[in-house]
Amino acid sequence: MVKKKRMKPINKEALLAKLGRVVVLKGGASAEREISLASGSAVFNGLERLGFDASVIDVGQDIIERLKSLKPDLVFVALHGREGEDGIIQGLLEMMRLSYTGSNVLASALAMNKVKSKQVWSQMNLKTAEYEILNAQTNYGELIEKMSKVVVKPVNGGSSLGISIVDNKQDLAVEFEKARAFDSEIMAERFIPGLEFSTGVIGNKVLPTVQLETTRQFFDYDAKYTDANTEIICPVNIETKKLKELEKLVLDAYAGLGCRGLARVDVIQDGGGDFSLLELNTIPGMTEHSFVPMAMKKMGVSFDDLLLLILDDHVERITNEA
Repeated sequence: MVKKKRMKPINKEALLAKLGRVVVLKGGASAEREISLASGSAVFNGLERLGFDASVIDVGQDIIERLKSLKPDLVFVALHGREGEDGIIQGLLEMMRLSYTGSNVLASALAMNKVKSKQVWSQMNLKTAEYEILNAQTNYGELIEKMSKVVVKPVNGGSSLGISIVDNKQDLAVEFEKARAFDSEIMAERFIPGLEFSTGVIGNKVLPTVQLETTRQFFDYDAKYTDANTEIICPVNIETKKLKELEKLVLDAYAGLGCRGLARVDVIQDGGGDFSLLELNTIPGMTEHSFVPMAMKKMGVSFDDLLLLILDDHVERITNEA
């Protein structure tokens, strides 16, 4: 059994003094709007409990005017999907000279695009599942013959929206069209049977890993957010040596894309014990069903203490950059 990790104590009063007004961004117009609304509300409520001067914005076309009106000292980004995790809102905040949580423009864009992130990881010799871009000219029969079973995914997106698993060319053609409702770029990734793990990172600190189990075919949207039968195992039941191997892979993936702040890395372990990177999420969900808060809770760290960890890491980074 893996032992619980101890988190260093954080001086809440010092953070309250340094951070001033914190504005939470939630909602937006992406397909993941509902999850973002829940994440943003949870973050805002937590900040208020902790005593911060907090406000919240449901992001729309008036975002610039609202930010100018509120004059935040820090923007806590709790947006998911397009225009939230892809570097667009980060670029806006950079232009407005506003400090914000999470990864910068480039890292956000790279992580959002599953093909680009895989290309970076492959250049670093980090193992990741084989893939192929799908388009109208794709020979579905040859692809299935080559990979046997594939995971169809929108290249840009999260929350498992538009994802399916297929093992024949007819279904591949159908699911390709369905996935295009979520993105113009679609990929087919070789299906790797095995155990799925999800690990949070804050800065250079690895958070507790969770093992994901579901009675569904895979971790689709419902398995993540609505299915009561979804099981989150934490601490994970793997050897300490393998956990360290997993954590090193997670940190390398995070550093390779240039991430900062909180992120979450999803990994699959095949039957031979080898790990492969699936994807990296630069703004993990912060709902009661989200993996990072659930993992921290199982390890004795409350949601509010998780927020303090995120804020403390932000203050430490900007202090070191000054």
